[in-house]
Amino acid sequence: MSGNFWKFGIAAALVLLPASMASAQEVPDADETAVLCHGVQSICVSAKIPVAGTTQAVQNWMSPDVGAAWAAGYKGRGVTITMVDDFSSSDRFSGNFGIGVQTQRHGEWTREEASMIAPAATIRSKDFSTGSAVSLAGGRNVLNLSYGMYTTAGYSVNQIWWAPEEASIINYATRGTAVVSKAAGNDAVAVGGVTGGQQDYLDLALIGKPTAIFVGALSTNGTTANKAALAWYSNYAGSDPLVQSHFLVVGVDGSKTGLYGTSFAAPIISGYAAIIGSKFTKATPVQITNDLLNTARTDTLVNYDPSIYGKGEASLSRALAPVAIH
Repeated sequence: MSGNFWKFGIAAALVLLPASMASAQEVPDADETAVLCHGVQSICVSAKIPVAGTTQAVQNWMSPDVGAAWAAGYKGRGVTITMVDDFSSSDRFSGNFGIGVQTQRHGEWTREEASMIAPAATIRSKDFSTGSAVSLAGGRNVLNLSYGMYTTAGYSVNQIWWAPEEASIINYATRGTAVVSKAAGNDAVAVGGVTGGQQDYLDLALIGKPTAIFVGALSTNGTTANKAALAWYSNYAGSDPLVQSHFLVVGVDGSKTGLYGTSFAAPIISGYAAIIGSKFTKATPVQITNDLLNTARTDTLVNYDPSIYGKGEASLSRALAPVAIH
C-alpha cells in the first residue's frame, strides 16, 4: 500500500510509505467512529480501539509466550506505546485479528495489534502526515514505526533535513529514551538496501542507535519442531553487523489474519517491549531493548544465518525469565 503523504528535505523529498502488504480495499464511506488525528497537535491519547473488552483472549496468530506472560501478570501496564502511522487518510483495507472481519486504516490496524499483545499498556496514536514532533509520555515509552521514508538512493543521511517528527524519533533512539520498533520493510532486500532506485532513509538513520530494533517477518511463529522461515517479502538483516545486532524476526501469519507485511511484525515487538517493561519496572529503554535482542532464539528458524535473521526470533518467555535485567 503506497502513501500519499510527503515530507520535504533540503537534499531530497521523502515519500512516506506504510510497510504493510495487506490487500487494500477502498471503502467510500468513512467510519466516523474511528480516530481522526489532524492538525499540528496530532497525538490522540487512549483512542477508541475496537477490540476493547476482547483483548484478553490469546489469538491463534500470537506466540504462546503471550498467554504465558499474561498469566504471570505482565500485560504492559505502566508503559506507553505510541503508534506513528496513518490515522487520517481515506485508505482502508480488511483483515481479521480473530475478533471478526474489520476494515480499517493502516494505523488503526497496527494500533489494534499492539493493544492486543499488551492489553494493559497505554496506546497513543500519532498521525504521521503532520510532521510534528513525537512527544514522550511519563514513564517508559515504546515507539512503533510501521512505515519508511523513501527517496532516490545515494544520499548521505546527513544530507537529509528531517521533519520534527522523524528528527524526534531519531533523537530518542540515539539517546536511548524510548524503545523504537521499526518495520524492516517488504522489498526482500537488506535493511537500508536499494529497491527500485530508492532507499528507506529512516532505516539508515536508525542504524547503530541503541534502542532501535528492526523487525522482519516470519511466515509463522517458529518452534523447534516446526522451524519458521523468513517471509518471502520481508527485508533481512544483511551484512552490516550494526543491523544484525539490532534485527529481530517474529511470526506474521497472514493465512490466519489476512494481513501481511513487516508493518504487522513491528507492533508485536512493541507489545513485547511493553510487557517486559511491566515486569522490569526500573529498566531503561536500553535495558529492555538489549533484553529482547539478547534472548532471541535461533533454534526455531530454518537455516539460521545472522545476515538473514539478525539476532533471531524474539522470545518473550526468555526475555521475561531473568529476575532482573541490567
